[in-house]
Amino acid sequence: MTSATSDVILSRMMALHPKVIDLTLDRVWRLLDALGNPQNDLPPVIHIAGTNGKGSTQAMIRAGLEAAGHSVHAYTSPHLARFHERIRLAGELISEPDLTAYLDECYAANGGGDITYFEITTCAAILAFARTPADYTLLEVGLGGRLDATNVVDTPALTIITPVSMDHEAFLGNTISAIAGEKAGIIKRRVPCIVGPQDEAGLDVIEAQAARHGAPLLAYGQHWHASPERDGMIYQDEAGLLDLPRPALPGDHQIQNAGMALAALRHLGCDEAACAAAVTKAVWPARMQRLRSGPLAEMAAQSGAELWLDGGHNPAAGAALASVLHSLPKRPVHMICGMLNTKDARGYFAPLADVATSLTGISIPGEANTLSASDTAEAARDVGIAASEGADVTQALAAILAKDPQARVLICGSLYLAGAVLRENG
Repeated sequence: MTSATSDVILSRMMALHPKVIDLTLDRVWRLLDALGNPQNDLPPVIHIAGTNGKGSTQAMIRAGLEAAGHSVHAYTSPHLARFHERIRLAGELISEPDLTAYLDECYAANGGGDITYFEITTCAAILAFARTPADYTLLEVGLGGRLDATNVVDTPALTIITPVSMDHEAFLGNTISAIAGEKAGIIKRRVPCIVGPQDEAGLDVIEAQAARHGAPLLAYGQHWHASPERDGMIYQDEAGLLDLPRPALPGDHQIQNAGMALAALRHLGCDEAACAAAVTKAVWPARMQRLRSGPLAEMAAQSGAELWLDGGHNPAAGAALASVLHSLPKRPVHMICGMLNTKDARGYFAPLADVATSLTGISIPGEANTLSASDTAEAARDVGIAASEGADVTQALAAILAKDPQARVLICGSLYLAGAVLRENG
């Protein structure tokens, strides 16, 4: 079988529903029932929702569990370069034959009924997880939580809610309270929930939902703490204090993500060695990733420039990115940015205004919902960033290097843009 086999089935699945996003669980329950309800046969599930940090937190939990000798399934979205990245079976990316078989089975069981791409592919992941032995299953919510296709496990081992901020307002609501309510929909009766740093309004909603379900909370600032300490980090909970290295994933915001992962690992009985592995061995592409190979990286290196890639796309991600850039050795920062037209571009750019020397707006290649290059540049200028338009990443990079050979160049604004860069620069 070739990689085109799964691509063909995935293309067919795109046509099963007129909308990309249509939040309800009815279609998922119907298909899972047709498949024999595999969600009831999963290894113990850790279910992760939130606006920012879900993927990084999941990556750290997986690194810690695997260091402790456990085999781990993991589900995440969206993918960057290949769909297979979404489904990791017992530690390994799903193979092409397995992916094709599970997709085909789900497509047949669906019988041509209405179902979104994310819903049917999530069912395929659940089916694969149920049929492959492992010790744990890590499920990352796609959008929201309450009506997300992953929210089908009655009694997970643990739920986690990472920081909640403004994003996807058209689907989740236009206040922190409303969005937190959707995220808190993953909380289950008497199942412990680890809660990352939250705005007060969001925390109030999460606490109320936990109280209704009798779910014990392990909340940042109350039950656990994580903070930077010189060249490392400190984690503390009721079981004691851990003095650990800084996370391998860059940025102070990763200390908070590490804290949530460590709270989960400690709750699951992992030792200090597993906790250290969680922060030092986690890998998560397109989260302030330094590109060191491939045509774009070689172009930058020949000039003496640095090239970085980040997929953050909302105001909170912009603030985290600005913090990372401020912490690096001083260099002029030139951004190459492409965003979706559903995102708050000005909100994303605002925290970056005092660190960015320039911004080149581009359209995301192959993405129907891209913000135009001109609108991206205009949004950047609105917050005080000197901005222009570029035809594509390669042209924009060449123009930046011609003017500023020693630049720090950051490609950013969307995971879809990051995926395109990784595919072309692999």
